[in-house]
Amino acid sequence: MSTQWTPNKVTLLRVVVGFAAVCLFGRGPWANLAAVGLTVTTIALDALDGHIARRKNLATPVGAQLDILGDRMIENVYFTYFAVVGMVSLWLPVFFFARGAATDFLRGLAMKAGHSGWGANAMLQTWWGRALVGSRWSRGMYAAMKCLCFCYLGLELALTRGPVALLGELAADVHAMIRVGAQMITWATAAFCLVRGLPVLVEGWKYIVGSVGQARGAKDAMREAA
Repeated sequence: MSTQWTPNKVTLLRVVVGFAAVCLFGRGPWANLAAVGLTVTTIALDALDGHIARRKNLATPVGAQLDILGDRMIENVYFTYFAVVGMVSLWLPVFFFARGAATDFLRGLAMKAGHSGWGANAMLQTWWGRALVGSRWSRGMYAAMKCLCFCYLGLELALTRGPVALLGELAADVHAMIRVGAQMITWATAAFCLVRGLPVLVEGWKYIVGSVGQARGAKDAMREAA
């Protein structure tokens, strides 16, 4: 039986590792540190599946959708956990849920119309849209920001929170500075997420218009046939 690692297998492993990390958070400072290590592994696997797809020419529209699904699952489970324990605003996971649902819906319409991937038949046709969403610098920067965000929150959990925090009681001003840093990092990540979603929202609108037009056309045809 072949043990070759495909991009889809790496994506699945990434999701499993991410869920395992979140399960470790809150189970003690050393478990929190282990979760931070698994978080770094999760982000590294995110880069690895794309590398394998490009190097072995295994990129497919379905694989691209699975990669996006893996991203959504990881983002949502991390931000939801940190919101539940009171480390980030509840509006942060709400934003990521809403943004992901909107962009994925438009990508689904585009795929139905035969537009997907990053080639000539891609959904995004503008240079700025491809630069913000599909370029290596954009994907790399977004992955780095998420890794920094999740690891920072995980380290804060391990070092400063709970009765067995590794650093024990900190001065109020020091703890406040750490919290401000967490807020800045998380909302900066959310802002860049929004920026990367704008091209999909702008260029995807035409697929909604086209779908509505097709539905009206089909309805009119049914009326004429009747």
